Amino acid sequence: MRFLLLCVFLFVGPAASAAEPTTKPNVLFIAVDDLNHWVGHLGRNKQTKTPNIDRLAKMGVTFTRAYCAAPVCNPSRAALMSGLRPGSTGVYDNGQDWKPVIDKEKTLTTQFLNAGYNVYGCGKIYHANAHRPAEWSDYFVGGKEKTTPHPDAKNDGVGGIKFQPLTDDSKLSDESIVDYGIKQLQGKHEKPFFVAVGLHKPHMPWNVPKKYYDLFPLDKIELPPHTKDDLKDVPEGGIKMAKPKGDHAEMLESGRWKEAVQGYLAAIAYCDAQIGRLLDAYDKSPQKENTIIVFWGDHGWHLGEKEHWRKFALWEEATRMPFIWVVPGVTKAGVCDRTVDLMSVYPTLCSLCGIEKPKHVEGEDIKPLLLDPKAKWDKPAITTYHLNNHAIRTEKWRYIRYADGGEELYDHDADEYEWTNLAKDEKFADAKKELIKLLPSTNKPELPRTKDKE
Repeated sequence: MRFLLLCVFLFVGPAASAAEPTTKPNVLFIAVDDLNHWVGHLGRNKQTKTPNIDRLAKMGVTFTRAYCAAPVCNPSRAALMSGLRPGSTGVYDNGQDWKPVIDKEKTLTTQFLNAGYNVYGCGKIYHANAHRPAEWSDYFVGGKEKTTPHPDAKNDGVGGIKFQPLTDDSKLSDESIVDYGIKQLQGKHEKPFFVAVGLHKPHMPWNVPKKYYDLFPLDKIELPPHTKDDLKDVPEGGIKMAKPKGDHAEMLESGRWKEAVQGYLAAIAYCDAQIGRLLDAYDKSPQKENTIIVFWGDHGWHLGEKEHWRKFALWEEATRMPFIWVVPGVTKAGVCDRTVDLMSVYPTLCSLCGIEKPKHVEGEDIKPLLLDPKAKWDKPAITTYHLNNHAIRTEKWRYIRYADGGEELYDHDADEYEWTNLAKDEKFADAKKELIKLLPSTNKPELPRTKDKE
């Protein structure tokens, strides 16, 4: 009997502690739009300046191989927030309304509301600031922008790639969005809170105050790694996505490639400054020691790699983004090289906050990697763009299968920029065979497009 009582004591703690109510952790949920892996701590681009995102990475676990569910704003966000991959909903692109096919009872924020949280949102969480009020305690879309082009601005960019410096007194909506997030972090809360802050930059246009452009002198700008005739071994499905005769051809003809890179870097620096304001408020928050941070970008971005601009593709640049977790009592500062995707956000937050994961959720709980970034992990990242176009990413391989049967295979141990397609090389037939087994089996037809692509 004495042994039994001792076991009970060790499991639940002393009687006084057992009587105390369990405090659920709060969540600071930070989403960034069109931010690829050009952040300092990931080492992909040496000229970027992201001291605040790098500061956040040092506070917890940062993932070096994190990938989106879709390389487009709308389906990426709908998948993350619903726990359902694009093939399970038919939401594959922008302009497809997710609300009729994703019931409000299935969304991440609904689970937190049902668990007794106050759930606050601001800015861009779903695409185009879309949201259903019943799934939030309160939602702030953002304030009006007051911007003026700087006298040094030549024009608004090259074709569809938009960028120009603004006067330093210009104010963007991201600043009021962060103000709202700061207000919630500094406020008094009778319930645990979930605060979602969605920043628009570095989404185009890369129009930010000139002081951010000045961080990157044009004569010092380096172009991203690229090689001649990079699409010569890419099947038709990949070339259709790249559209090399569109943005890239126009950029080359303009002679302003470096200016565009400067604009993107400036927009990232502006975004980083807003993240810094948010982290300062987090550091001063009375709830800091009980607040989880999850930081994610919705997908990557190309700036001429593989003769492609924007997202809308299944290669590394379009699908990889920063992914950082800070979990008091769970994470220590560390780097995880395991391959994960954004479908992990929903189940992992449920796990960390003691909320039952709904049965429909398709992602993997990455809590084991938060506890031990070096833990064994054999789950791939899966990215989908339009019906039956998929990319499988493991630590070594990227395999792409297009709807027309075209294939790409890249060995990242030897070819980090994906310059040599190995899909037709018989030496890699066995590796390809194993990757094919990982392709999604559920591929619902695409929903009709009701809005513009962007």
